[in-house]
Amino acid sequence: MQWPAIPRELRMTLHTSTGFPVNHTDEEWRQLLTAEQYAVLRGHATERPGTCVLNHEKRAGHFACAGCGQTLFISGTKFESGTGWPSFNDPVEGAIGTSIDRSHGMIRIEAHCSRCGGHLGHVFEDGPPPTGLRYCINGVAMNFTPVA
Repeated sequence: MQWPAIPRELRMTLHTSTGFPVNHTDEEWRQLLTAEQYAVLRGHATERPGTCVLNHEKRAGHFACAGCGQTLFISGTKFESGTGWPSFNDPVEGAIGTSIDRSHGMIRIEAHCSRCGGHLGHVFEDGPPPTGLRYCINGVAMNFTPVA
């Protein structure tokens, strides 16, 4: 898989620009999100592993961005990775954008919501078939809606 090299300065701009269909001022984001959601979605933080109830969610349904409500994953693509974060092998088509993350002295692929630019987590190439990918997502960055 070939990932584009995006300088960190540009990557950070992507998440604060008005280039996404859903955008708000920083103050509006702070009012719309909890402090923890804001830290992850807008500040690129990571929740502590094993702390999110969505990690254990097994019902049929969909996982949506906590920032804008866009459906990101459906339950059939979720799997237990043993990492302490909800993991998925295939997002809803067009729902996830990626960029290069060079923070913390390593190179990773960051996953963000394609609709609001919110930071979700990272993508790794150690997932199960058919994609071989593991979207390791901060549970606090999502809301779950069960199928009725």
